[in-house]
Amino acid sequence: MAASESGTPGGEPLLEVEDIVVGYGRIEALHGISLQVAEGELVTLLGANGAGKTTTMRALSGLLPLTRGRIVFEGSDISRVQAHRRVLAGLVQAPEGRGVFPGMTVRENLEMGCYARPFRNKGDHDAALDRVFELFPRLREREKQVGGTLSGGEQQMVAIGRALMARPRLLLLDEPSMGLAPMVIQQIFRIIAEINATGTTVLLVEQNARQALARSDRGYILETGVVTKSGPGRELLDDPAVQAAYLGVG
Repeated sequence: MAASESGTPGGEPLLEVEDIVVGYGRIEALHGISLQVAEGELVTLLGANGAGKTTTMRALSGLLPLTRGRIVFEGSDISRVQAHRRVLAGLVQAPEGRGVFPGMTVRENLEMGCYARPFRNKGDHDAALDRVFELFPRLREREKQVGGTLSGGEQQMVAIGRALMARPRLLLLDEPSMGLAPMVIQQIFRIIAEINATGTTVLLVEQNARQALARSDRGYILETGVVTKSGPGRELLDDPAVQAAYLGVG
């Protein structure tokens, strides 16, 4: 797709974040973040620990209020919309730390994803569940196993699958590779790319720059609450400053 002047592929962006400021009490964590995500894109938000990545995601999800700025989703200002209503609109997050319910089975965890947005009929529900099991065959094998006994990689699969059960227009993924073994990381990133390729727009927060940018249409670099650089994923991957900061090159 050809890029528009706004830096996103042609057409109006699905998500527009305009000069948002977010704080924890008197401590300001984001100092005027602006970014856009077009429908169908996979966009990465990259930064070191403490840069404000998770704060940005929590603000987008409605878990943190804005001090200033606005968030527009599908053309509507959702800056003051409650978190659960953002889910109903199709803005769904798989949170940092996975948040698996440890005493529930894998299937019960997945079905919590459609708690606020139930399916109209059993056929649609079963089709969505089958889709998750196609993406994550391991979860079908573990369907009756409780979440607290799963490996870290399996819990991450549950977190992503649970978010998919809410039928997101935009899927927010916060550090999906954190704490995982290299082989599992490769698998998770392949599945994220497949989710995106089959029509779900993705905004990905990651520290694994190489894996994330290699698969992203575009990326933003966040440093101490400010966007310092943006561009196509491959261009950022080849940028000497990005390589030095995140890839240990130079």
